[in-house]
Amino acid sequence: MTDRYQRFSRSGPGKFLVSRLGLPDPAPLRRYSPDQPPLPGPAVVGSAKGGRLEEQIRKILDSAGIEVRDTEEKPGALVFDATGIDSPDRLRELYDFFHPRVRSVAASGRIVVLGTTPDGSKESIAQRALEGFTRSVGKELKRGATVQLVYVEPGAEDGIESTLRFLLSGKSAYVDAQVIRIGAGTVTRPENWLTPLAGKTALVTGGSRGIGASIADVLARDGAHVVVLDIPAQGEDLSAVANRVGGSSLQLDITAPEAPAQLVDYFRARHDGVDIVVHNAGITRDKTLSKMSEAQWDAVLSVNLASQLRINDALLAGTLNHGGRIIGVSSIAGIAGNVGQTNYGASKAGVIGMVNAYAPLLSSVGGTINAVAPGFIETKMTAAVPLFIREAGRRMNSMSQGGLPVDVAETIAWYANPASGAVNGNIVRVCGQSLLGA
Repeated sequence: MTDRYQRFSRSGPGKFLVSRLGLPDPAPLRRYSPDQPPLPGPAVVGSAKGGRLEEQIRKILDSAGIEVRDTEEKPGALVFDATGIDSPDRLRELYDFFHPRVRSVAASGRIVVLGTTPDGSKESIAQRALEGFTRSVGKELKRGATVQLVYVEPGAEDGIESTLRFLLSGKSAYVDAQVIRIGAGTVTRPENWLTPLAGKTALVTGGSRGIGASIADVLARDGAHVVVLDIPAQGEDLSAVANRVGGSSLQLDITAPEAPAQLVDYFRARHDGVDIVVHNAGITRDKTLSKMSEAQWDAVLSVNLASQLRINDALLAGTLNHGGRIIGVSSIAGIAGNVGQTNYGASKAGVIGMVNAYAPLLSSVGGTINAVAPGFIETKMTAAVPLFIREAGRRMNSMSQGGLPVDVAETIAWYANPASGAVNGNIVRVCGQSLLGA
């Protein structure tokens, strides 16, 4: 779907009007391409006194092919180790590092602040302050630049590589001002970072079109054999996606009572288990609560939540391989709510609850469970939204534009990476720092 306003804003007359009238300025985002450098320029790395991650950060950037300089006129990234900030008066170290540099960050540049899980009262206050700092920076950045905060539990230093690589690349183009927590977990560094999912089998529900098809594309690009699943009515589109990615198609209604057992039988017989499960299937049946029928309520909760829980329980009984990944698709509607979507908002908030409830269980078997929460993503569904509501959805975020299905898919692929074993129980919004629910 074409964003005509964005195209106009890049034209000569458009640039003039945007500047003179203070209109939204949706800069083109630099998304991932294997033939371009991860960043639009070198990175500058800093650390608070007593920080424990700077050496690890520098090693990771070197491994990722990112040049590090002490000074740079237009840095591609600013990375700051704030783990040493243990009292509020030391927050000045943030100002001292970022104040002279933040305005010079390159277009589509990256800022990453790494904090720690605190163990003292004053340290807790100072580390919590990092969230307000990074979210405010996100609203000041221009030209497609982003900021993120990563809390690293003591002892989890070896688990940060996949997250840093993701956040410093074009793969995180529409992820902005998020808080990510890294803790204990089994981390397996891939032999090849271009195909980290080689040898893995992935299931993507709702995979016949839109975001689901893009998830299949990206997981296959990263080396996985992808099984795309959808209802029989979507069979033709489903087969087309499976053929495109060199995967398999499975026609199944996930709300059917026998669906979990059928999935178990399928993956045991054909793939020796499953490594990655992406619960992407979802529907809407929008009505205000007073006008919503029982059938509309039940259908949304069944597809978007209840079926996922039944499938999880069945696969966790032995079909999900050791180190497996379960990834849910929530929504900002599950965080902020939305008029006419009490059923949908409840189901998507339930997905967040699912992540919280299952995270300890997945950790105990060497796996992880996380979720993405998309904001306004350019799909056929959002193309059908009335014009003024659609434009509000596009502009009400720090990037003044909608995201693409690939932005959701890239975030899911980061969760699926075997090196992301220390990323568990996270909900990351793919929304360009939407003002809704902020």
